[in-house]
Amino acid sequence: MSRQEFDVAHFSRRLALHTSTLESTPFPQVLRVAREAGWNAVEIRRSDVMQAYRAGHGREDVIAMIRAADIPVATLGTEYGLLFAQGAERERLLAVLDETCVIAKAVGCDMIMTATGQAGGSLDTAVANMRTAADVVAAHGLRLAYEYSSAHQTMNTLDIARELHARVAHPAFGLLLDTYHLERSGAGGRGFADVPAEHIFAVQYSDVPLTAPPGMLRPTDRLTPGKGCVRWAEVFALLAEKSYHGYLSYEAPNPELWARPAPEAAREGAEATRALLAA
Repeated sequence: MSRQEFDVAHFSRRLALHTSTLESTPFPQVLRVAREAGWNAVEIRRSDVMQAYRAGHGREDVIAMIRAADIPVATLGTEYGLLFAQGAERERLLAVLDETCVIAKAVGCDMIMTATGQAGGSLDTAVANMRTAADVVAAHGLRLAYEYSSAHQTMNTLDIARELHARVAHPAFGLLLDTYHLERSGAGGRGFADVPAEHIFAVQYSDVPLTAPPGMLRPTDRLTPGKGCVRWAEVFALLAEKSYHGYLSYEAPNPELWARPAPEAAREGAEATRALLAA
């Protein structure tokens, strides 16, 4: 068996379900659904934690819920907006990040992710904030993955994300690549070939319709793998060439998926992914 074939087989055992794919399923029920549908892990959002808090649960309750679900946590998201935050809001979001790290450590997760959010700002601010955020995460022995969005007004390409990464220059700070945003920003297929393997901390994926919805700040038109225009053979082959050993997290927010029975939607995504990997 070649190195590439070995690594692609490895991916089928490192598949995580992002909770936004089952948006209408309450937390922590979504964790049970993911396990029973054949996913190897889950990616949990800060909004899931906040949902539990609003229901009257505390941090220790959330940790107990996740542990009881008996499924690994691939990635834990922190609240978005830190990239360009200033003043009191910056301090609040850094405190949220610190708490996110505490929860992650308690449930055996070593990866925190953040994304741009909807606000804008200068790249200098983003660099300073992400360097501080990386210090917070590193103090817990964890890593921080940043995801750019093709829908953002400025942080919308792989090139700008790589510039941010280069300027932050912190060993605990890396990139989260999402096949949706890669495709929408012109870096689909093998478009991330120049990104060094060690810079890729995490990968999210979904398929992409041929036409983009106009003016959508939070893209919720994502598809099950194999139903859109993503060049999966190229993506998987390139990840294999880079010996990527992290999780592949299936993030496919779409009202049509949310309207279906959660076990059915979750199982379809897992089976479709494994079929593409086998092919």
